[in-house]
Amino acid sequence: MSRGKFITVEGSEGVGKSTNINHVRTRLEEYGIEVVQTREPGGTPLGEEIRELLLDHRHTGMSQDAELMLMFAARAEHLNQVIIPAIDAGKWVLCDRFTDASHAYQGGGRGIPTERIGTLEQWVQKGLQPDFTLLLDIEPEIGLERAGKRGALDRFEKEEIAFFHRVRATYLERAQQFPERFRIVDASQPLELVQAGIDELLIQFVEHALAAGGRSG
Repeated sequence: MSRGKFITVEGSEGVGKSTNINHVRTRLEEYGIEVVQTREPGGTPLGEEIRELLLDHRHTGMSQDAELMLMFAARAEHLNQVIIPAIDAGKWVLCDRFTDASHAYQGGGRGIPTERIGTLEQWVQKGLQPDFTLLLDIEPEIGLERAGKRGALDRFEKEEIAFFHRVRATYLERAQQFPERFRIVDASQPLELVQAGIDELLIQFVEHALAAGGRSG
């Protein structure tokens, strides 16, 4: 059995990840691909409890190191219980954020050194990386305005605007550092244009992967 693929969708607040992840799933299923859709932090019962801790306003002031290690604790469980078993079974995993978000939020946003994040990344992931990462990019001011219209903001969404500029800059740096797997779409466009851009990039990846027998990496 061929190994499945691991697709991640990244971006800061207000980029439309939920809507566009559902669009990506629909496109994949049109090719007859079995998709496991999940999210970070979360994806498992333990991970979802950690997610609630991380987003809850009661924990405003949480130390940066505690935040980072909670993210990787949830990720370790997620990999063990969901992501790796699905890929090994030939399914394609579609994940709302992964470790690039830790580099962007805890690294760029909080200022935790890249080397410290990288140590946890190697320990928890043991070299596993996404095969394809879709980065939905937007100016933070536009994204936060959109996010505010959805309802109450969580602990991260209430950060100052400079935090989100650092997050965005780090995401774009990651895309330059790993061009073989990153693809960027301008999420400030009307939805139909965003999804047309996604289709162009995604279909190219999918057809190449299927032609190669669906092998991972």
